[in-house]
Amino acid sequence: MRSNFLLIAFLLLTCMGFSQTVDISGSVYDSGTGEPIPSVNVFAKDYKIGTATDFDGNFTLSKVPIGVTLIFSYVGYTDYEYKVTKGEVIKINMLQDLKALEEIVVIGYGTKAKKDVTGSIAVVDSKTIEDLRPIKAEQALQGTVAGVYVSTSSGAPGSRIDIRIRGISSNGENGPLVLIDGYQGDMELLNPSDIESYTVLKDAQASVYGAKGANGVILITTKQGKRNTKTKVSFNSYTGFQESTRKLSLLNATEYALLLNESYANAGLTLPYPNVEGLGVGTNWQDKVFEKAPIINNDISISGGSETITYSFSASKINQEGIVGLEKSGFDRGTARLAIGVDLSDKVNLKTNLIYTDFNRQSLNENGLGSVLFNAINVPSVFSVYDTNGNYTLVPDTPGYGLEVINPLAQINNTYNSYNQERLNGSISLEYKMFKDLKLTSRYGFQRFNSVEKSFSMLINYGAGKVFNNVDQSTVSQNTQKISNYTFDFFAEYEKTIFEEHKFKLTVGGTLYEANSEGLYATGYNVPYNSWEYADIALANGLPTNPIKTNGSYKSTPYKRPSLFATLDYDFKKKYLLSFIARRDQSSNFGPDFSVAYFKSVLGGWIISDEDFFNNESLVNFLKLRASYGTLGNDAIPGDAYRSLLTGESEYIFNGSLQSGTAVGVLTNPSVKWETDTKFDVGFDSKMFDNKLEITADYYNNTRKDLLIRNTPVTGTAGGSAPGSGNPTVNAGTVKNNGFELALNYKDNVKDFNYSLGFNITTINNKVTQVNNSTGFIESGAFGIGQPSPTRMQVGETIGSFYGYETDGIFQNQAEVNAHPSQLALGAQAQPGDIRYKDSNGDGVINSDDRIFIGKPIADYTLGFNINLKYKNFDFVGYSYASVGNDMIRNYERTENKLNKLNYILGRWTGEGTSNDVPRVTAGASSNNVFSDYFVEDASFLRIQNIQLGYSLPSSLIEKVKLTKVRLYASVNNVYTFTKYRGFDPAANSGDPISGGIDYGFYPNPRTYMLGLNVNF
Repeated sequence: MRSNFLLIAFLLLTCMGFSQTVDISGSVYDSGTGEPIPSVNVFAKDYKIGTATDFDGNFTLSKVPIGVTLIFSYVGYTDYEYKVTKGEVIKINMLQDLKALEEIVVIGYGTKAKKDVTGSIAVVDSKTIEDLRPIKAEQALQGTVAGVYVSTSSGAPGSRIDIRIRGISSNGENGPLVLIDGYQGDMELLNPSDIESYTVLKDAQASVYGAKGANGVILITTKQGKRNTKTKVSFNSYTGFQESTRKLSLLNATEYALLLNESYANAGLTLPYPNVEGLGVGTNWQDKVFEKAPIINNDISISGGSETITYSFSASKINQEGIVGLEKSGFDRGTARLAIGVDLSDKVNLKTNLIYTDFNRQSLNENGLGSVLFNAINVPSVFSVYDTNGNYTLVPDTPGYGLEVINPLAQINNTYNSYNQERLNGSISLEYKMFKDLKLTSRYGFQRFNSVEKSFSMLINYGAGKVFNNVDQSTVSQNTQKISNYTFDFFAEYEKTIFEEHKFKLTVGGTLYEANSEGLYATGYNVPYNSWEYADIALANGLPTNPIKTNGSYKSTPYKRPSLFATLDYDFKKKYLLSFIARRDQSSNFGPDFSVAYFKSVLGGWIISDEDFFNNESLVNFLKLRASYGTLGNDAIPGDAYRSLLTGESEYIFNGSLQSGTAVGVLTNPSVKWETDTKFDVGFDSKMFDNKLEITADYYNNTRKDLLIRNTPVTGTAGGSAPGSGNPTVNAGTVKNNGFELALNYKDNVKDFNYSLGFNITTINNKVTQVNNSTGFIESGAFGIGQPSPTRMQVGETIGSFYGYETDGIFQNQAEVNAHPSQLALGAQAQPGDIRYKDSNGDGVINSDDRIFIGKPIADYTLGFNINLKYKNFDFVGYSYASVGNDMIRNYERTENKLNKLNYILGRWTGEGTSNDVPRVTAGASSNNVFSDYFVEDASFLRIQNIQLGYSLPSSLIEKVKLTKVRLYASVNNVYTFTKYRGFDPAANSGDPISGGIDYGFYPNPRTYMLGLNVNF
């Protein structure tokens, strides 16, 4: 009886012990580096209680039964178990699992443990995105990945950003393929806060994407909810202002007048400013054009999950005005995203991800002759913004002032346009695990958007003869586009281990991609009240003064690309790795005889650190050698290059009168085929010093052949020069890129001080090896007015190299002029003080035959640096990147003698021995303005891209109000650029593969000051 009583008492006490609950909180750290680990899953074993650590590795669990075991789980680390005995604050140190080295990365149509990856890849995680706080998603790759170069064509809000992976390989499309959660899409309008990671495929690993992989591949994984975690709400906000980082050093009013007088005197003309007293400094047009512009961003996310369901919802809104014109060059973007994952059964999982985007942008005339900044540079400082009547001052129309140069403030005020795009994209996928070793996946991804654009040309007179005048009729032009595409994938993954040491994974499947577009456009005349408020084709009821077509529509030929692919991964003893990739693509851009192409690759790896002979006690913790070789393709040409269309114009005599008709348009080439890129890569990955130092190094060699060159001249009898016609597209070029990449990352801690350092460097050697058109080169771009194109794609040179005259100082006296070959063919007889050009071919005369290659737009080296510091509740990050060896053509100065000049001209030649760099000024004829290396500058730079200082409120304080994180921070983007280049932005590039290095007056990237708040609960 007594024993029964003791048994009952023991059971009651045990039940009471387990029924007692406590609150547990704490932090999770990497045992090696001491850094906090975010997003660690924390859950009670056999209980439906769980959460995840926040950005700083902190967590809180309420009502946890005493006696249960907490499991801490995170990819790449060994699970950690902790038994709860009381309510307390705990510190968990997790060990990296080298057998699951940073475990899973997205590769092609599946995933791999990072240690098993045999290709050259790079991963950028959400931590980097949070550090940088980029406005556009592409900016997170700037300087953070070896071999990836990011450039902007303009610093205006919402402008296009170009990404190049391992150089420029084609005269056509060079941008990488972007896949968002597996479907082909665009990252330009994604909310950066929605991105979990980027995976960049740089070598033959990308051949699994065949036809689109030649320029590299960027795989974007968006954030999803996590299983067995409570609902997490995260709110992020920042606000700030922007300003120009640089203003060009121009002549003030007095300096301008004196220089103009000198140029007139040198030409024997009457002085235009006989009395310069009282002119002072005049108008600084850059100060008038550049303004401080506001920026504000807010985003919120809600995520969580149970054992069978995960969910994530987010919304964001950003509004950014431009530093030129404020709202006239501003943009705003609103996004909403919903991602849900559901286990329909033990074998079937359904995932959906939908993203809605609303994008609005206004823009000004930029990066060209007559752009706002071009005019701010060239309008003389002697002119005021307004005349005595309060109207905008007109720039004179007399010779010497340029017909395209107008008052930039008037230009901003009179520019009206708008662009709106609404986009819906997303995916739905179904995974079926048929049995243990076989998984089937079906995925449908889509992208659809509608855009509406409107521009208004008001009645305006900027002065007689100015090219921007509109003195006849006000007009409004409107167009709308509807663009859609979809990607359908179906593939099977079979994984099997044989005899314990041989592991195989076979993936086979197919993809269908299709894209369509259509649009309408129309122009209305005589806008009521000459006002933007009434600028609509429904209200503009006038008729055009010229009999021209004012409306129309189009519907593109559907682009289709069905594909089949297979990959085979083989792993022997978990240290010898082989991968084989094969893909068959068919493109509707080519004729039936050339529409199909086959791409294949082989990749191998050897994990040396797992060998028995490797000293496990050494400083090297992990070492893997890898190599890859394969072929990829590119089909980026218009879809009708191989077939004839009746889009040309024709005039003929019928019954004695001239008649208009239709003729064949651009000449066809039924034999046009794919560009093919052969990629070779060899490299190694290593971890050292207790996994604190990571090293990745690569040598790459890529050859792109059969380049698709448009408008290749053929015999004139074929009609390529007829109105509405054009020469065909042919496969006629080859470009090679090779170089080295090195990335170093180091993490460590000293008690409460955690730090990490990152560095990467890429060398690029770009060379054109073949151009098989009638001239042997392709030229592009413009310099000045009426001069030959200054940039070329030519055998033996870097693509886009600059082609012009080489200078040899300044003629100091008449004897030097007489002793030099004649330069009369360049436009004028040389005089002392003029630029002396080299007789490059030695024929005794200076003419166009003496032009040589005098610069290149592609850097020899690109580098990235970053630092991350954390001490207790304070954190600091800094990012920078650099480009070395690239040049830029200075084409933002109009060479008319009455326009303003940069103040370097104050060092001009004024007599023998005064200057051997800057020529004399003259209002007379000279050859000083022909394109030469005088207008080519070294555009190397080092840019401090971002610095950020943050402070997180103590957990003991914020837990009282049920918050898990409150962080305040101050940040500066585009802090400072070290460069010798005189222009606004040495990092700018138009994006054109041949003429991208010409600076017409790039809209500079602004410096942005921000104050921000991150709150999690």
